[in-house]
Order: sequence, then structure tokens, then C-alpha cells
Amino acid sequence: MVPKLILMFTLNDMTVPDALDYFEQVKDLPVDFFGFKELGLSPEKMQELNNRIHKAGFKSFLEVVEYDEDKILGPAQQAVDMGFDYLMGTVYYPSIWDIVGRGSKKKINYFPFLGKIYDRPSILDGSIEEIVAEGKKLVEEGADGFDLLLYRYKYADRIDALIKECVKDINAPIVSAGSINSYERLQATIDQGVWGFTIGGAFFEKKFAPNGTYRDNVKAVVDYLKEADKK
Repeated sequence: MVPKLILMFTLNDMTVPDALDYFEQVKDLPVDFFGFKELGLSPEKMQELNNRIHKAGFKSFLEVVEYDEDKILGPAQQAVDMGFDYLMGTVYYPSIWDIVGRGSKKKINYFPFLGKIYDRPSILDGSIEEIVAEGKKLVEEGADGFDLLLYRYKYADRIDALIKECVKDINAPIVSAGSINSYERLQATIDQGVWGFTIGGAFFEKKFAPNGTYRDNVKAVVDYLKEADKK
């Protein structure tokens, strides 16, 4: 079974200013989820885009790229208040549960970052053992899944080992997020057995259909997934 595509209206970890127009271009395609970042749009446009995503029959992700507790809780509350289906990203702090809820009080699905995250665009650091241990611990605390910046891992020669151990040992959905920008990486993502993956900037940069439109690039990946699912 192929992983789920989370189409992000983002470039360089920011929501593009005309995200609403891009959504209208692709809302009829069989994408699994749509999402965007907490920066780049006004709150009014964020709410409108989220509403359009839901009206079209899709579920939505808000990915928050913040690392300090005092900068995380506000966007997390915004994700809940605006009715997003998933909050993805944020460095984990116990105070997040007061906003997102858990168990019978859960208000939104929560997929925090795994590992040590810094900079923007983000970099993933930490040993494989540390990352896996963190994932196991956060599942016990209530995390619904994880945002893993696989192709931004500081130790490029250990990417394959990292995802293999995460998928094997963490009992929760893993989203491979960031820098899936070639058919080679797309196929590797399928082979890795992750639950889902994000593509944002690669669609705007026309990495999958160099001579095509934005829609052509999205459709190229959707069609590739469809064919892969037949194998």
C-alpha cells in the first residue's frame, strides 16, 4: 500500500501567498490531504483555505515550524480554533496537551517533530537511538503520529537506517516531511513503508514535470502513486 500524499502549499517552509488559487487548481485531484504552514497567510486567509479544503471533502494539516514553547502554543491553539484535522510539527512540550487534548478529550490529531530540530528550513539532528526512544515515549504520552524530517537529517549516510528503525519500532504513523523532490526519493518513500509524506516546494519548482504547470506536477505524483499501488 502506497503512503498518503499530504500536499503542502509551502515553499521554503512558508505558505505561499496565493495558496488559495493553487488549491483551486488541484482540488479535483485524488490527493489524500492538503496542508500548509502557520506563516505566510493572514489568519483570515488561513481560515478560508481550511474551510475550502473541508468543503471539497478533504482533511487538513497545519504544520508549525517553531521550537520554543512560548512560540508553539499560540499556533497550536490557532490550529484547534480554526478546525484543522491535524497539527503537525512543533517541538514537543507537555503543555501542548492543554491545547490539543488527548484520549477522550482530544481536539485535534497531533504529529510532533521527532528528533532535535533547528533552523528554518529545518534540520534534523540526534542519534537514531535517541529519535526512536523519543517516538516510543511520545506514543505513550498520547501522540497520534510523527513529523520526521527524513531528508533533512544531518547525517545523510544514515537516512535509510533512521527510517527503517522508526517504521519498525515506533507504533504510530510516520510522515516523511520535506525535500522529497525527485522520482528517486518518491520511490524510496514508497519502499520505506511510511504512513504518509509531504510535498510542497517541489511542486512549485516543477521537479516532477519540468515543462508542465503546477497542476501537471501534482498530477504526475498522483499518477505515479496510482501505478505504484497496482504493483
